[in-house]
Amino acid sequence: MELLSEHLNKILTIVFLIFSGLLIRTSLLLISQTWVRAYHHTGTFLLLPSIAYVISTIIAGNIALSLGMIGALSIVRFRNPVKSPFELVLFFGLLTLGITASVSTLWTMLLLAVIVGVILGIELIQKVCSKFNIIFYSLSFNEGIELNTLEIESTESVLILESNSNIKSKIFIKEDNTYFYKFGFQDKKHLDELVQNIKDIKTINKIDVEYIN
Repeated sequence: MELLSEHLNKILTIVFLIFSGLLIRTSLLLISQTWVRAYHHTGTFLLLPSIAYVISTIIAGNIALSLGMIGALSIVRFRNPVKSPFELVLFFGLLTLGITASVSTLWTMLLLAVIVGVILGIELIQKVCSKFNIIFYSLSFNEGIELNTLEIESTESVLILESNSNIKSKIFIKEDNTYFYKFGFQDKKHLDELVQNIKDIKTINKIDVEYIN
């Protein structure tokens, strides 16, 4: 009976770890980190904590097996390049969830709460700061976030464009005396507001807008 209860606890722990990976993935989607939608990232988030848990549980208290496992795992490497430090931290967090689960359920739940809280908390702070025209963090096209884009062509430098916090690039072609601006917006509303503010500027020759689905 005691053995059955022990096996049941292990199964429940694995189910909880799968749920934890799903919860972290969902939290990232809520803040538009769409790179986690990919199949291989989804599978990683669901499987990695459980794999780490099984490994740490099996080698616990067995020095010989621990050394053998370290040697076996040393030949396993992620061949897919990690695109950002944040992605690497998340993978490390998923591994730590699995390892911690083999030692303490309380610490596992606490770590899960910290990861989800930080992910959502950063976005909440950004939204609050934006109300006061304060930038808590800036966006990049390399972060895997789908952005509404705005491209503008002008024969003169436009101050309202250059001072906008969502500007991603500015190119000046001297031969044509032409300025090219590119912007990325998470919020469609802010993009539309900028377009309304510049639509009557006569030096602007072209405005291209692309909305995400």
